[in-house]
Amino acid sequence: MQLTPTTSPTPSGSAPDTRPGRRRHRTLLAGLLATAAAAALTTVAVPGAQAADNPYERGPAPTTSSIEAVRGSYAVSQTSVSSLSVTGFGGGTIYYPTSTADGTFGAVAISPGFTAYQSSIAWLGPRLASQGFVVFTIDTNTTLDQPDSRGRQLLAALDYLTQRSSVRARIDTTRLGVMGHSMGGGGTLEAAKSRPSLQAAIPLTGWNLDTTWPEVSTPTLVIGADGDTVAPVASHSEPFYQSLPSSLDKAYLELNNATHFTPNTSDTTIAKYSISWLKRFIDNDTRYEQFLCPIPRPSVTIDEYRGTCPHSS
Repeated sequence: MQLTPTTSPTPSGSAPDTRPGRRRHRTLLAGLLATAAAAALTTVAVPGAQAADNPYERGPAPTTSSIEAVRGSYAVSQTSVSSLSVTGFGGGTIYYPTSTADGTFGAVAISPGFTAYQSSIAWLGPRLASQGFVVFTIDTNTTLDQPDSRGRQLLAALDYLTQRSSVRARIDTTRLGVMGHSMGGGGTLEAAKSRPSLQAAIPLTGWNLDTTWPEVSTPTLVIGADGDTVAPVASHSEPFYQSLPSSLDKAYLELNNATHFTPNTSDTTIAKYSISWLKRFIDNDTRYEQFLCPIPRPSVTIDEYRGTCPHSS
């Protein structure tokens, strides 16, 4: 009796090979081809996946030399903002990366201290902007404004920067920070307390009669000076730092052989750790974690450094 095959003819019309070994070989080959194809797709997708992990990363991989340099990798332009064209603060100068090839940037507003003008903290403008930030050094409504007022003015400056300024299209409104010197440093803490959405805060030899800040949820780097007689660290910067929540990403940098007015002139140590802090928390750029953790050790320029490591944000 003739048996009818239970398999269909091959596409060529020839009889199929029903030998078990040949079928296993073909199954194995098909599996290997599928695995190779999947691997190829994965290889293609990896760069995109990595980019998606941190879409805010800007500039080349940092080195100690690059963050200590007077200028970073971005060319910088600047524009003046008249006090007559704004409300809530006294105008200022905007520094920003000239190139738009990398998309938007995080932004930082910086306040001067008691009796001072933006010129006293102007060096920070191009130095930070050249690392990939839009920076707004501001004048206050009056030079005698107290920290709470300066905090409100920093926020007004950020609102102007992101909503009305000529560079607003260059800014990612979700990535903002504040800095300030002396009473401007006290104002920095006031601003962070009032607006928890801020990504970073850096008070520079800050002064504020309020020394407790448990309400702050913004990653904060407190910078003090060992020789500060205007806002001694024992009664200002150290209590500021200690009162911040223990769960917060925070750090305390005490400058060595420095005074209350050290932040008023170009300073490599201030720039190095400010850039690292802003990059780490405004840009979520973990490439800068290496400069913050492990905790920097005392040196010619650092009297003391404390912090929460590793960072969780």
